[in-house]
Amino acid sequence: MPADKLAVIRRHLEDAIAAEKGFEPQLRAFSEEGDDDEVNAVFAAHTEETRSQYERLGARLSELGGDSSAIKDAAGRLFSLSPRLIQIAHIQEERTVQKLIIGYTLETLEYAMYDNLAVLAGAVGDDATARLARQIQSEEMRTAQKLFHFLPTRSIIAYNMLTVTEVDPSVETKYREASWTTSG
Repeated sequence: MPADKLAVIRRHLEDAIAAEKGFEPQLRAFSEEGDDDEVNAVFAAHTEETRSQYERLGARLSELGGDSSAIKDAAGRLFSLSPRLIQIAHIQEERTVQKLIIGYTLETLEYAMYDNLAVLAGAVGDDATARLARQIQSEEMRTAQKLFHFLPTRSIIAYNMLTVTEVDPSVETKYREASWTTSG
């Protein structure tokens, strides 16, 4: 593979490593906050999976003669802190919903990032990187689906907590039984 093509793949591997390292502290924090053990367990498991992902990416980068950039790692960590700012003034149940939304968003962002890496690697004939990208992409989608699965019920829980003093029999709050649901 010519050096310019290899440089492109290395740069994208560096970006993926920076993203994973940057998102790891956010995932760990999500796994430790709140009292929703089911949601926290998904974040905890994905925190460990994320570590494995950036280690595998780093190994592949080393095989291609590269090394991750400290500047990109720092930028990734800085980016990972920004979603937490929107959680400041809400009750715990709303924060759970927000962290699910943020987690789902990060996972789908990574899914797209790995699609890009797989396509680029395939285009230049780097089958090993393309396979690794598709493997990690699959892991990201599984986690996104797990997080998305919790959104309807946790949204209802948050609504119930916010309206606990209001009793309105016309408002249906059981997600699977509510007439306004479309995925029931």
